[in-house]
Formats: sequence, C-alpha cells, structure tokens
Amino acid sequence: MHTQESLLNDLKALGLDGTGTVLVHSSMKSIGEVEGGADTVLDAFTTYMKKGLLVLPTHTWSYINQEQPRFEVAQSPVCVGILPELFRKRPGVVRSWHPTHSVAALGREAKAFTAEDHLFDTPCARGSSWGKLLDRKATILLVGVDLKRNTFIHGVEEWVDIPGRLTDDHEMLYTITPDGTEISVPSRRHCGLPWSEHFWKVDEVLEARGAMRKGKLGDAVVRVCDAALVAEVITEMLKEDPDLFSDNEPLKDPERWMGSRSQ
Repeated sequence: MHTQESLLNDLKALGLDGTGTVLVHSSMKSIGEVEGGADTVLDAFTTYMKKGLLVLPTHTWSYINQEQPRFEVAQSPVCVGILPELFRKRPGVVRSWHPTHSVAALGREAKAFTAEDHLFDTPCARGSSWGKLLDRKATILLVGVDLKRNTFIHGVEEWVDIPGRLTDDHEMLYTITPDGTEISVPSRRHCGLPWSEHFWKVDEVLEARGAMRKGKLGDAVVRVCDAALVAEVITEMLKEDPDLFSDNEPLKDPERWMGSRSQ
C-alpha cells in the first residue's frame, strides 16, 4: 500500500521543482491503493509544492452550457476526477472564474495566477491560466492519463489559431462568484471532432525531443511535460501541418520530427 511518505519519494524521483509551478491531470484509480485515499495523494502534492504553486484543472465543460449556463465558483462540481474535486474545497485553494475551463491553485501567487480567466471568451486563451503555464515554464504532470487529457495542447492549438477548433458564435454563460455576484461571460466553445483523442500522435516525438519524460507515482505511469518545450514542439508541427490532429493515423514521418532534440 502506498503512503504519503512513499508518494513524496516518488515525486522527488520525478525531479519536480518544488518551488516552481506544477499542474496535475490525474486518474486516482491508476495510483493504486493509498493509505488514506485521495486526501493522502493531495497531502503529498501540497507538501512537496509548499514553496511553489500547485494547480489542478477544475473543469465543468461537460454540463455548463447554454441550457445550464450558470457556473458557481464555490459549488459547481468538477467533471475531471476526484482529486481536483477534493482539492478545490481545501483551505487556501483559489479557483478561477472561467465557466467551463477553470483551474484551482494553491501556493505562491495563486490569486494572481487565477485572477483573469473569466475575462476571455475562449477556453484556453493565451492570457489565461493556461497561457501562464507557458510564461512560468511550468511542469504538467499526467498521472495515469495520457496526452489525450492534456488541456494545455488545446491551448497551443488556440494560440496557433488552428481553424475549426472553436465555435464562431458565443453562448452567454454566467459565473457566480463566491460572494454571489453574477458575471456575464460570453464564451466560444471547443467544437468539431474530438481533436484531443488524437493528441497521442505526438507522444514519442515529445519524449524524443526532451519535452516529456516518464516516471511513476504509486502504480501510475506519469508523463512529466515541460510546458515550454511542449508548446515549442507542437507549435512547430502545427504550423507545418494544421491537420496534425484531424485523424487517428500515425505520424507519416516521425523520424523527421524526432531528429532535432530541443535543448
């Protein structure tokens, strides 16, 4: 059985910068049996990152929409797993106000990091928390999940302005702040194919270029992603092939992309 101490040792072995910024996508089930369950996993992360900034996605895109347009920062449950759902309720954690793609943060500059998400009309705007991951040279951990769950890649697609990813029209959504104030947030949504289901295509390229490496947390395989290098490599690939993620076929010439390792 895994313990907080053993999980802390795993995090240390992953080589994470405890004073930096780490965003965690996760599958609790993948970690295996943990003494104390999900709270122990969160305790390990918050202890390790006590001098840095710990971020988890607290998305609500699966049910906040035109028919159910009100996102309550303090109440609306997360649609991406038990760890972020428990994390958002912890003392000191700050949740951003974006109606569909919010994040929760704890630690250094958490308020500033989350402060502006609701000012943008797209899910992963360059000025939002998703873009700040790039500015801060953050590490993105995929704990027991693969690149298909890496929301940051949606951000890269948005910043490169790949066509067909977002609706042209806005739907009116509303954020209810913790003090009960209602804010209008006109929003464009992800649309078209399930593009993220094809993100796996760059797995080997990212690893070969030094943008991603693999390790373990408990029983889970962990992909440790360097946000800046991920953005660099995928931007390069998308500019040459905007249809990179339009199908589930393997890369046509993977050796070419793996050849120039980022430093």
